Amino acid sequence: MDLKTLYKKLHTEFGDLNWWPMDQSYHKKNKSDPRFEVIIGAILTQNTNWSNVKKAIDRLKKNRCLDINPILEIDFERLKKLIKSSGFFNQKAKRLKTVCKMIYEKYNYNLDSFFDKDIYQIRNELLELKGIGPETADSIILYAAGKPIFVVDAYTKRLCKRIPLPVKNSYDEIQKYFQDQISKCFEQKELTRIYKELHSLIVELAKKYCKKKPICTNCPLKEGCNFCK
Repeated sequence: MDLKTLYKKLHTEFGDLNWWPMDQSYHKKNKSDPRFEVIIGAILTQNTNWSNVKKAIDRLKKNRCLDINPILEIDFERLKKLIKSSGFFNQKAKRLKTVCKMIYEKYNYNLDSFFDKDIYQIRNELLELKGIGPETADSIILYAAGKPIFVVDAYTKRLCKRIPLPVKNSYDEIQKYFQDQISKCFEQKELTRIYKELHSLIVELAKKYCKKKPICTNCPLKEGCNFCK
């Protein structure tokens, strides 16, 4: 199955998912940058599901801590309590503080200055921070910076094995394969939107059908997937 067909089948099944969610009204009211909500979410979603992250983000919002300066100023123990539902809260609190400190010290709180760089300059800066791996960095670049880079997660790796797609189980190889193939099918100006949609569509597929124990019967990809044959 080629990736354009995969994308079309998933989009027909699930439609536009408009991921990553941001509470624009909250940020307008508090004069904060909604892109930072994505950065927080990308860190909190490590090794947990989104429902747990949403609880943590809601607590941060309730305490007006959904921005760089409040995260920097809040007491570490209190921050841990606010994000406890996301799991691994000790490490994640440190990572939030680290990212905020970098943005403050190098860019004076200005995400425009940080994101107004080449994709791989941004990526390298993020990867230099302790606790930020490729998936988290690329989620920030794609969904917060709005730059075209494909995010590979555990669901994508599972899909690649099951269809299967002609790529090994390496983050960089899978990412390169998806970007090479998709860039042949869509114009450059469309890539950010397509990468966002395809990533969110694969997540939705994994939640509903392509689970650890898959439900192949009604899966929109079953005709092109060797796993269910």
